[in-house]
Amino acid sequence: MIEALQFEFMQHALLAGLLVSFAAGIIGSLIVVNRMVFLAGGIAHTSYGGIGLAVYFGLPIFLGASVFAVGAALLIAALTLKKRHRMDTFIGLIWAVGMAIGVIFVDLTPGYNVDLMSYLFGSILAVSSEDLYFMGALLALILFVVTFWYRDILAVSYDSEYAGLRDVNVRFFYTLILILSALTVVIAIKVVGLILVIAMLTIPVYIAEKLSNSLFSMMFLSGAIATFFTLVGLWFSYTYDLTSGASIIIVSAVSLGVFLLLNKKDTA
Repeated sequence: MIEALQFEFMQHALLAGLLVSFAAGIIGSLIVVNRMVFLAGGIAHTSYGGIGLAVYFGLPIFLGASVFAVGAALLIAALTLKKRHRMDTFIGLIWAVGMAIGVIFVDLTPGYNVDLMSYLFGSILAVSSEDLYFMGALLALILFVVTFWYRDILAVSYDSEYAGLRDVNVRFFYTLILILSALTVVIAIKVVGLILVIAMLTIPVYIAEKLSNSLFSMMFLSGAIATFFTLVGLWFSYTYDLTSGASIIIVSAVSLGVFLLLNKKDTA
């Protein structure tokens, strides 16, 4: 693995893994405590509509997917702010429509044979410098938002009615969490793909939740755990010539199994 670091694409992959892992750890924690896990999968698949539009109009893939995902997040926020119990219905609908739009626009693109595997299972080894700038800017934005508005986000996440009584702008922070979740899902697609993004956003968070006593510590412990999974997954991928995204998730799943086994023994 050490000799692989001489290659620029491997350096980019490691840096991307670090940036995305911490973003996924922080936002994944908010997704879990707000009970929006299904949201991650919904936005991931909906963003394929943006990928299709970007391919058709010749735009950067990240730009198309991000705009489409944020649009979906805003729509979900408007529909579910007062009806969170109906969120799964709206997400399921948006999920299907987004995928359909993406497939149709890819089909309509003349002379373009899109590599679906890179979007379904990630393409971390193909990360460009521009992708890294986007990932770094998003992580910086997430860190700023979480640090500056931590108390408000905490209140909205655990008890939105109480937060409203404290004059916290619940609509604003609920929408903000959804937008940041959408953007994080988009960059996570580059690492693990549409199909596996939910696992990246939830497995490290589940482990960190059991080891933390506050939302703040859970966020950053999740990021550290996700980084470990990503690095080990990349090592397996490079050593045994396996798909990177799938390798990262398998490492995560096996680690979760070991954690649950050890935790069960400790509580027995």
